[in-house]
Amino acid sequence: MNASFAPDFLTWLPAWLVMQSAALLVVMPLLSGPIALVLSRGRLAWTWAIIISLATFAMALILYGQVLEHGSVEYAFGDWAPPLGITYNIDALNMLILLLVAGMGVLSLFYGLPSVLREIAPKDQAAFFAAFMLCLTGLLGVAITGDAFNVFVFLEISSISTYVLIAMGGRQDRRALTASFHYLILGTIGATFFVIGIGLLYMATGTLNMADITAQLRLHGDDRVVRAAFAFIVIGLGLKTAMFPLHTWLPNAYAYSPTVVGAFLASTATKVAFYAMVRFTLGVFLPGSPFSDAFLGLVLAPMAVAAMVICSVQALYQTDLRKLLAYSSVAQLGYMLLGLSMGTMAGVSASLLHLFNHALLKGGLFMGLGIFALSFGVRQVQDLRGLGKTMPVAAAAFAICGLSLIGVPLTAGFWGKYFLITAALEKGWWWAATAILISSVLAIFYVGRMLETMYLQPAPKTKGRSKKITAKAPLLALIPLVLLAVANVWFFVDASLPKGLADAAANVLFGGGAP
Repeated sequence: MNASFAPDFLTWLPAWLVMQSAALLVVMPLLSGPIALVLSRGRLAWTWAIIISLATFAMALILYGQVLEHGSVEYAFGDWAPPLGITYNIDALNMLILLLVAGMGVLSLFYGLPSVLREIAPKDQAAFFAAFMLCLTGLLGVAITGDAFNVFVFLEISSISTYVLIAMGGRQDRRALTASFHYLILGTIGATFFVIGIGLLYMATGTLNMADITAQLRLHGDDRVVRAAFAFIVIGLGLKTAMFPLHTWLPNAYAYSPTVVGAFLASTATKVAFYAMVRFTLGVFLPGSPFSDAFLGLVLAPMAVAAMVICSVQALYQTDLRKLLAYSSVAQLGYMLLGLSMGTMAGVSASLLHLFNHALLKGGLFMGLGIFALSFGVRQVQDLRGLGKTMPVAAAAFAICGLSLIGVPLTAGFWGKYFLITAALEKGWWWAATAILISSVLAIFYVGRMLETMYLQPAPKTKGRSKKITAKAPLLALIPLVLLAVANVWFFVDASLPKGLADAAANVLFGGGAP
């Protein structure tokens, strides 16, 4: 969809649907969860979840058309004008996240049916899809709401449902229960820090509307209460984002959760939390103040570089494939935090572009591992032996996503790293550009180890490994994986959609107004 087509696209639709699309984006998956639970049968609940997720993605596209046409969209509930009423505010920044989360929700549900039927007890399958839809609701709500307290509410909706989804992996591996409990404890601590920060902001400004908070801070400036609120909010969101060194919950949560949960969370959950950090750091609090600049340059930048290098090294030594990709995710989040820490339009734009590309490639990698696990019980790096010949389509899609993780040209991952390095050099941060290159070299080794095992080592001589892909790979799982691999190539050839949204988002954050 392009800007000239957007107005025509919207005129084809009923006016009420266009006007209510912001509310429907959240209300539909919210109400669909209890209905999925009532359906009780797994396949029936999955069908219902697919229908609602497709409708939700359609609402995201309608909102995208409105943003292209008007620059930004405000939806006031009950026609109560802000700051008294609760509003949804949609601009280029959260539009990028809404499209990403809604799109990955659709792909994850299509992908997930074979794994859910295999990994989740029949009596729990409807509950699984109900929890999935509530998780989708929370992630979308965090991205769309303009009310600071509602960010907390939606964060908790997504977090609580995520604890349930991870724990459902206990049927396959009892360590999923421990991973879920660990995430629950740290997630609760993060939520507590965040809501304390919101309370301090309310005490300082007398409002919870994020735009009004910014206006009050511009009018009266900040003080010790505001700075304390800033610290609490950053720590709370840092735990949700898996910001180094607050990331300890993430590797086990990804490694032991059901296959589809790991794929969905890796591509959405931490991205939404990072969006919230960007929104509060640069969109609510005053960017350019000495306190804000000191945090970005002296605290966030070193933590980002540490994540990029240390977690890449940790990934090198992992033998469990999903833990390897989990540590890689923390390292890639370091790239995003580094772009944010630059405090420049170029840095933030590059960070958001990398966020989009990483969601596509990491979702593809986890989906590929899920297919390998469903087909041959693959869990360890050594289990990949010979899969390049045994499962050529799935292996090729997995390899493309792996090359995109490294940042190889002809894949979307190249552009995120390229623009991050460019932004770092523009700011004079040669050491940051060096850290990006070092981390990318380390990625060559741990991704290369997987590809070398898959393509250059012979398959074990077992009857199952001699079967062709058509006899083993579930088609529902294979199609989303191939689509993500194609997207990783397509968005190298034409990066106008994510790059345009990332540039427009940075423009909004730095006072350029709506695009």
